[in-house]
Amino acid sequence: MQLDEFDRRIIRLLRKDGRMTNVQLAREIGLSPSACLRRVQALEANGVIRGYTAIIGGDEADGMIVIVQITLDRQAEETLNQFEEAIRKHPEIRECYLMTGVADYLIRAEVASAADYERMHKEVLSRLPGVARIQSSFAIRSVLQVPGR
Repeated sequence: MQLDEFDRRIIRLLRKDGRMTNVQLAREIGLSPSACLRRVQALEANGVIRGYTAIIGGDEADGMIVIVQITLDRQAEETLNQFEEAIRKHPEIRECYLMTGVADYLIRAEVASAADYERMHKEVLSRLPGVARIQSSFAIRSVLQVPGR
């Protein structure tokens, strides 16, 4: 999909406030509400906008954040595909990135406690296809979370 300046402005504004009404969005970018809605729907249909979320932080958030580096035993396409397919089946894994550098994947997981992470490590992470090494770090607290980055 070819993005024009209106599309980029829609994306920029929705990154800042995903709950902005279509009327507010249209007014901000200088389009009619119907034209703006058509553009947002096209961005969604083409996968440019993949969803909307709430960012929860501070003491209101239950649980712990664990950053996990996974190294695979080999980087063959079949191994990567199997790993990625398996990782999508676990809702406690909130983000997963294919990386350059020492680790093959970087994962952000949300768990209830250290004991819950121990369970996840034994029952989920160590059983993922191709895993050779797992390195985990627990977040102490969030310093900065910027929507839309």
